[in-house]
Amino acid sequence: MKRTIFALLFFLAWSSTLWAQESFYQGKAIRIIIGSSAGGGYDLWPRFVAPYLGQYIPGKPDIIPQNMPGAGSIVAANYVYGVAKPDGLTLGAINPALYFDQLVGRKEVQFDFSKFPWIGSPEQNEILHYIRADTPYRTVEELRNTKEPPRCGSSGTGTTGHYIPRLLEEVLGIKSKIVDGYQGGAEIDLAVERGEVVCWSPLVATYFGREPYTSWRKKGFTRVLLQTGKKRDARLPDVPTIYELMDQYKTPESGQRLARVVLTAVTLGRPIMTTPGVPPERVKILREAYAKALSDPKLLAEAKKRNWEVNPLSGEGMDASAKEVIAQPPAVIERMKWVLGR
Repeated sequence: MKRTIFALLFFLAWSSTLWAQESFYQGKAIRIIIGSSAGGGYDLWPRFVAPYLGQYIPGKPDIIPQNMPGAGSIVAANYVYGVAKPDGLTLGAINPALYFDQLVGRKEVQFDFSKFPWIGSPEQNEILHYIRADTPYRTVEELRNTKEPPRCGSSGTGTTGHYIPRLLEEVLGIKSKIVDGYQGGAEIDLAVERGEVVCWSPLVATYFGREPYTSWRKKGFTRVLLQTGKKRDARLPDVPTIYELMDQYKTPESGQRLARVVLTAVTLGRPIMTTPGVPPERVKILREAYAKALSDPKLLAEAKKRNWEVNPLSGEGMDASAKEVIAQPPAVIERMKWVLGR
């Protein structure tokens, strides 16, 4: 009898909580504050997921993407962290490398990366470093020993085109001449074709997901010299990882720790978070809804058509990673400042 009463009370409490959350979201709208301009991957992904996400939240609220670019997502992160109400009606979609700015003490940062309630990410990326195939650099060893470092394209200090070559110099002794000033990846692609620069460090997903790389691979126009994953990508079975190379060249533990901290950013993919202080039960609802949206058959079919890989990272997993990367000793932070050009 007691068990029956307990079960009934538990069911009533659970039903009451579910009804309260459905009642809360019913007729409301959730904004996704996107910390980049329209058209790029960090804008396209949240817009792609938005119509599916609303279907899995009790009450089926509208999901409204809103661009708030500025300072590499700092403006959006500051807004979600300290301005938006902690009610579960505001999400943020930001550059995953944003914690770099907090670690190096950038004054514009008004958030704590480790205190965001993370909702999830649709993918987990890695980076590769390629070079034009008509250059004399065929291996990492040749890059280490060259007297004429290759010119690599970059669109700014917080981008992979800048911090990956600097990291490679720090942990593997590979020197490059970084050419900043390009507006983005498309402009760097053109610069590589013209021969202004001969190398770049894009996402693996980018290299296998759009032009001109599909055509370049068919023509043998580029050569991939290394990749950042802990395991070799199946599409790059003969290309060593940075971790293999650090072992080969006996990179000190301090350098290996620096690499892990820097490279965590790309593994976070296209992260979504909400405002600190949102009630735990709403964070749970948002996380579960986001995970269900990313497993929706229609979403997966459309992603396949776009040649997008869905490889989700949970909010709980992102929480753990965020706390880990922020807890760094002063020595690592000082080397990060050099890697980031600050």
